[in-house]
Amino acid sequence: MAAAGGPHAGAAAEARFISSAKGKGLFATKNIRKGETVFVERPVVSSQFLWNALYNYRACDHCLRALETAEENAQRLLGQSSLVLPHPEQCSTRKELHQQCPRCQVTYCSAECRQAALEQYHQVLCLGPSRDDPTHPLNKLQEAWRNMHYPPETSSIMLMARMVATIKQAKDKEWWIKAFSQFCSKTANEEEEIVHKLLGDKFKGQLELLRLLFTEALYDECLSRWFTPEGFRSLFALVGTNGQGIGTSSLSQWVHACDALDLPLLQREELDAFIDQLYKDIEKESGEFLNCEGSGLYVLQSCCNHSCIPNAETSFPENNFLLHLTALEDIEAGEEICISYLDCCQRERSRHSRNKILRENYLFTCSCPKCLAQADDADVTSDEEEEGEGETDDAELEDEMTDSLGQRLQERSGMENGQELT
Repeated sequence: MAAAGGPHAGAAAEARFISSAKGKGLFATKNIRKGETVFVERPVVSSQFLWNALYNYRACDHCLRALETAEENAQRLLGQSSLVLPHPEQCSTRKELHQQCPRCQVTYCSAECRQAALEQYHQVLCLGPSRDDPTHPLNKLQEAWRNMHYPPETSSIMLMARMVATIKQAKDKEWWIKAFSQFCSKTANEEEEIVHKLLGDKFKGQLELLRLLFTEALYDECLSRWFTPEGFRSLFALVGTNGQGIGTSSLSQWVHACDALDLPLLQREELDAFIDQLYKDIEKESGEFLNCEGSGLYVLQSCCNHSCIPNAETSFPENNFLLHLTALEDIEAGEEICISYLDCCQRERSRHSRNKILRENYLFTCSCPKCLAQADDADVTSDEEEEGEGETDDAELEDEMTDSLGQRLQERSGMENGQELT
């Protein structure tokens, strides 16, 4: 895999400037049919969430490909080392390809990923024999972050660290600085709101502590502005605003492969029942934390604006950081391509409730066709609506418990479909 990010050749979309208020948007460059892949994009930089890694969700340190076999994945999530999955040949994990950094022993899914990481950022970030040394500046930074940002995670300080390390290693530093400058920026007040959302009420003191630790670990003269209070806040807000959630799972891949098997009816029913029960048991043991999770910065995807009736969605079907944007309906050349920053349940709520979530997490009010059509609806969420939402949630939970594991993993908190919240 190449170290630099960007879409594969043949992307059917391009970024265009819309207005100073709205910024950029993504537009189709040709007619796109429902179900067609608009583009496949590699992130400029990505990183696994720190708590996710600490709790042994084993992923490639570069592309986030899940490293466990499907059976190992299910055993860990269930807490049952004796579990045996049928059809083991449907597991896509290839352990014989895995490699470790010879100095710090972080693991990669392949020689290509190990080399890509080494060439882009790992020379700067490799801890060598200090990997387990709590006094090492990078370990102090990561520990401070974990103590401020608990699960469910939405970002990682190491995404920012990899941005700095990438520029420090680069021969053409200006090219990378320009690449990162493409991402959406915010005003000072908006930046403060984003930091507040990520770190909580004590965010000012916590942000300063992170900045000092970040400086101790990574300071570089050519990036001196990023280490000032204002610059660090801007960098923090850039990641909070543009970070796209990534979710990978070897178990999910196995389920999808099993779904595609041509089996006699009785065997199909038995396999589906096994998967349904497996899902129920995992839900009881591990809750919603099923995937290897992280986030990345994607140039084209970050240009996608929100709509409550999106015409496209993101997913990670290759079980790594390669983002696929897929059309949910026919899209004409010149039409804007929009995704939803809300999950399926949130999109069914009232206009007021939807926009409350969007203002709190993305600092804007939606004016998509659905919101405009509901503009005359009440601007308050009534007690009756809240009670109804509670009943709906219970019903949805019951429905989910009967869904296949494959469907559930695909819908996981927007990590495999849609954009994560800050």
